[in-house]
Amino acid sequence: MSRLHSLVYLLPQLWRTLFTRPITVRYPFAPPEVPPYSRGRVVINMDLCRGCGLCVRDCPAFALELEREDDSPNSSKGRDKFRLIHYPDRCAYCGQCQDVCRYEAIWLTSEYVPAAADRDVLREVHYKSDKGQGTGDKGQGARDKGQGTRDK
Repeated sequence: MSRLHSLVYLLPQLWRTLFTRPITVRYPFAPPEVPPYSRGRVVINMDLCRGCGLCVRDCPAFALELEREDDSPNSSKGRDKFRLIHYPDRCAYCGQCQDVCRYEAIWLTSEYVPAAADRDVLREVHYKSDKGQGTGDKGQGARDKGQGTRDK
């Protein structure tokens, strides 16, 4: 009797499922619809960055690293020449770096971070020196990232 009861319950469910549209996301075949408030790729504007290191200090996932060119205590050049390295594979995309930055030099966009099989490809090196600032690469295969624009 219980088998008949299960079959009576299952058949209408099966019929409904076969003739209704799927409610899943069509991600591989169509771009995903991301809400504007979602936290995605980290963008660093080196024109605004001062190299204070607050974002590095407060990052819970250790996804940011600040390297100074000259760390000698008698030299003031260490503040002007630095590299800010972002590791998207470590990043938790929590937005703590954005919240703590006094100069609004770092923010999160709603873009996805693409997957990669090699960790060196994901490393983003942003540098600032006497000659100017920019984004370069430090390892084999590191990607160049543009400065981006901030949505307010």
